[in-house]
Amino acid sequence: MTTDLSVLTTAADRWDGMAKEFHKQEAAYKRDVHGISIGGNWSGISADAASRRFDYTLNQFRSAQVEAKAIASLLRDAHSQFTDLRKKLESARADAIKAGMKVSEAGVVAYDTAQLSGGELNALHHDPDYQHSVNTAVASWQAHIDKAVKDVVAADSGVETALTSVVIDMDTSDGTLAGFNGQAHGDIKTYEDAAKRTQTKPDGWVSEGETEASGPDVGGEVKGPDIGAGKLAEAEIHADLGRASAEGSLTKGPWKLSGEAEAYAGVKGSASGGITHEGIEGEAGAFGGGEASAAGRADFGPVGVYGRTEAMTGGEANAHAGAGLEGVNLGGEVFAGAKGGGTLGADVGGIGAGFTAEGWAGPGAEANLDMGKNSQGAWEFKTKVGLSPAVGGALGLEFTVDPDKVVHTAGDLADAVGDGVSSFGHAIGSVF
Repeated sequence: MTTDLSVLTTAADRWDGMAKEFHKQEAAYKRDVHGISIGGNWSGISADAASRRFDYTLNQFRSAQVEAKAIASLLRDAHSQFTDLRKKLESARADAIKAGMKVSEAGVVAYDTAQLSGGELNALHHDPDYQHSVNTAVASWQAHIDKAVKDVVAADSGVETALTSVVIDMDTSDGTLAGFNGQAHGDIKTYEDAAKRTQTKPDGWVSEGETEASGPDVGGEVKGPDIGAGKLAEAEIHADLGRASAEGSLTKGPWKLSGEAEAYAGVKGSASGGITHEGIEGEAGAFGGGEASAAGRADFGPVGVYGRTEAMTGGEANAHAGAGLEGVNLGGEVFAGAKGGGTLGADVGGIGAGFTAEGWAGPGAEANLDMGKNSQGAWEFKTKVGLSPAVGGALGLEFTVDPDKVVHTAGDLADAVGDGVSSFGHAIGSVF
């Protein structure tokens, strides 16, 4: 109630001034440094490496202006909100006093008996109905005051969320992993809405996640043939006892931790086939029982490690085959019993390898070979073979190549070389 809110607009003016100073530095850097690499008098590998690094720095001067202006806007937004909410709180207190209440500096409401006559005081002490009406009025005004205070607290929390988030650089394509935020916004509500979907922790970690659950459910669907789409036919039936899934991630600078888990119980079956200009494919499968899986991954810059674990009890049979522009797949499996296992792997700069091992309790056999592009755009080679007369298992290998990540890492390595052998530590750091 006694805070000088004008300091917010004063600070906002200073942040606008900071943006103007960054603009001056941008102009000087573009003229005196960045211009060297585009003048035509310097060419070769060192010029190419320097040009890219100069681009990053020039972009940081521009992003700094965006961030500074956004912070200025947030501070003015905060000033407007606090000013309005404080007026509403003052008005609520004045209305309560006008209605015969007194309000302490701590916001506690009580019935003001100082202005009561002798008869009114006597009625207050001996008339239950009068006491009830007074207590009801006090509670109502207390709730009114409390609501006004909570609105201020909520606004303060929103400002904190905005000021915490506005300085986080989430764009990894701008040449830095913890630079100025070139995508900063000057509206507090924008960050409040984003916070409902993601949670930015005080230490800078940003979390995202979602969960889903369904069942019991019974259903099925038959489609085709659809000549135009190249689908001969597809069919699916299921009788689910239940299914549930969850996924989430934590991100901070070059670090990213992610994981997902899924569980299913029931009976399901499907079959499909198609021929298009991209290739031919067909698959059929059936499952009955329960299964669960979990996967996790940790990335730091261009280096990542991952793991998966799976468990199943029941029976399953499936077969698949396909060939097209983006790879080939062939395999089949039949099993009854219980099995469990996992995969461990790592990748560096977009090139990865992993190893799978499973233990089986029950008869079954499996052979799979997949080569092609996955849903994330990476090319992969996966093979897995298993056999179990009664007790046995399966072994598998997988290799992946993500072209986009390889190119990005190669570019960073080129920049690192451009930074100079004499600054080896900085060169390696720039890759991350």
